[in-house]
Amino acid sequence: MENLPEQKKTKSGFKKLLFILLLFLLVGFGSYGYWKYYYVFGEGVKSGYLNFAVKKGNIFKTYEGKLIQEGFGSAKTGGIASNQFEFSIEDDSIFHQLELNSGKYFDLRYKEYHGVLPWRGNTVYVVDKIINMK
Repeated sequence: MENLPEQKKTKSGFKKLLFILLLFLLVGFGSYGYWKYYYVFGEGVKSGYLNFAVKKGNIFKTYEGKLIQEGFGSAKTGGIASNQFEFSIEDDSIFHQLELNSGKYFDLRYKEYHGVLPWRGNTVYVVDKIINMK
């Protein structure tokens, strides 16, 4: 009869250890998910001529765009290609302003994330503000 209380302590100790381990894993996966998909890795401004702004997607309709930046960069050794900045657009009002002014020169503020979410867009770069339009 003296062994019964010890067995109960062992079971409750195992449950406590299992609970702590599961809690640690949950916090770990949650932290990784936040870092990968919601933590802003970088912010900046890109300038160039707006090539296009479109709404597209099979399930999640997102706003996408492309700037053609001035200057040239090398795509491969010996080749030349223009600098392009592909981005997703955060909200409707920014999209509509870009859509109506295709071909104009823009300064766009963007946020860079580590990963892509299908409802946020197809790229890790998300434009959240138009700074200037010429």
